[in-house]
Amino acid sequence: MTLNEKYNIPNDTIITIGGMVGIGKSTITNSLADALNFRTSLEKVDTNPYLDKFYHDFERWSFHLQIYFLAERFKEQKKIFQYGGGFIQDRSIYEDTGIFAKMHYEKGTMSPTDYETYSSLFEAMVLTPFFPHPDLLIYLEGSFEQVLDRIQMRGREMEQQTPISYWEEMYERYTEWINNFNLCPVLRLSIEEYDLINDPDSVELILEKIEKQLTIAREAKVR
Repeated sequence: MTLNEKYNIPNDTIITIGGMVGIGKSTITNSLADALNFRTSLEKVDTNPYLDKFYHDFERWSFHLQIYFLAERFKEQKKIFQYGGGFIQDRSIYEDTGIFAKMHYEKGTMSPTDYETYSSLFEAMVLTPFFPHPDLLIYLEGSFEQVLDRIQMRGREMEQQTPISYWEEMYERYTEWINNFNLCPVLRLSIEEYDLINDPDSVELILEKIEKQLTIAREAKVR
């Protein structure tokens, strides 16, 4: 019996992983994909032409970066549904507008005109009946200290040079965002509940939670 069958997770399921920078989205994406024999949709950090520039000059590059992310994530979403599902996706398209673009607009590192342009484009592309939302968003959460430790451990230079105050504000905004998110079913998962690096079998604890949440979502649709 496959893990898909054991936990009643259909082969066309689409699961998106959300959460703070550095919290472990790529690790759980790969572990779930291996367990379920799903494809992965990973955030392409190394080929992003704006990311390094952005960390050195938020005001100059915030709009360019958000437009790039929107385009890339939209293309990935389209590809996922063309394949017929069976994907684990690293980071959701929703976080860009709900957290990053909004934060830079409110802090003055994205102009009102740029923010309005970006928001209008996001709404036209994503907030429509035609946009295929994932079956489940798994939101990874932990303490701010845990998140900061993980950012420091992975050692990306552009992140190490970013002020801690930036990460503190992002952490607060993530918490506010997930508390109000309702565009698809959500499973909130504490990073203390599993250790996929030292205990790969703990992925089954996550699969059990996914099964329960998908069942709740299916029953809600029937009502």
